[in-house]
Amino acid sequence: MDAVPGRVPPDETAPARTSADNTGIKSPQQHLPELPRQDSHQHRQHQHHQPHQQGWDMTDNAHSTLPGAIQRKSRPEERSKDRSGRSDDEGDRPRSRTSSDKLVVHLIIGFRDICVFTLVLPLGTLFVCFVSAYVFQPEEIHETHCRVYNIIPSISAITGVSPQRYLWRVSIALHIGPRFIIAFVYRNWYRAMADSLNDPGRLTKACRMINVVYWLNLIEISALCGVTYISNKENYPLHEKVFIIFMTTSLSYMLATLKLLKILQPDGPQTPNEEASLRYKQAFFALSIASTIGLILFFLKHRFLCQDLAFSWFALCEYIVASANMGFHCTTMLDFSTEHFLIAKNAKQYKKQHTSLGWKLD
Repeated sequence: MDAVPGRVPPDETAPARTSADNTGIKSPQQHLPELPRQDSHQHRQHQHHQPHQQGWDMTDNAHSTLPGAIQRKSRPEERSKDRSGRSDDEGDRPRSRTSSDKLVVHLIIGFRDICVFTLVLPLGTLFVCFVSAYVFQPEEIHETHCRVYNIIPSISAITGVSPQRYLWRVSIALHIGPRFIIAFVYRNWYRAMADSLNDPGRLTKACRMINVVYWLNLIEISALCGVTYISNKENYPLHEKVFIIFMTTSLSYMLATLKLLKILQPDGPQTPNEEASLRYKQAFFALSIASTIGLILFFLKHRFLCQDLAFSWFALCEYIVASANMGFHCTTMLDFSTEHFLIAKNAKQYKKQHTSLGWKLD
């Protein structure tokens, strides 16, 4: 029989068709046409130089075309999803505090102890200066411009002679530092109390009074420093003016503090310590007013009339004023009986906006 075009003769072997072959086993007689060696070499070289990612994608695509094949994700996608999954898990879990974020306390002192030190230091030094000057230098400390009889020297007299002046100046230098810290702490404490006020008008008035009290306290401390380091024997006119500033700001500070507490506590003190502190503040302020009036009267008698013992009464009133001033400031022990002075590392996370130690006037 003649061969018909497009058909295979029966005695000839037909090429193997992989798509129709269900077994997938080729006959020994089935073979593919052989490719040229140069082309196969170039094909292998091209596959060798292909990127790793592309190789995985080609394999995945090839498997995906097979029926019933399991599709696999590429390795970079698995790694990225694993990382994202771990980051999500870490975000859900609370972050553990490392050693660099822990609070490390270097120094902690009770604020009450600081206040006791602030009181005892000038009071003890004043007593030592009085006794030593009265025993060893009576002529120098009793000398006045009127040349009248005198038995009690003034504070300026016992702290203006040597070596008592150096001891007094050192004690005031150590005393000034804690006083500034106490002024900052009081300002922040008053601000915290003002935050609980619901009346806007009362809140505005309280904020103004807080600034007034704060700056009066700073001026008083600075005037105390000036009175200490400007001796009456070195520069009496300037010493007298600075002393007047100290007395004026001291009394004004006490009065402004009492008025501020009345604004911040419209219902009165809430704790026994606050009640005792307010009572002592009022008593020391009244004592300071009475002593200041006596101090002015006896100073005028001594200055213009040169009466005997007028300067001694003036000096006695001066000691009472100084003691009342110290007592008023030492009510801090009742206001901050449980607080501590802390120096620590990594304490910035506990810092609030209203606890800054700035000099800015809000």
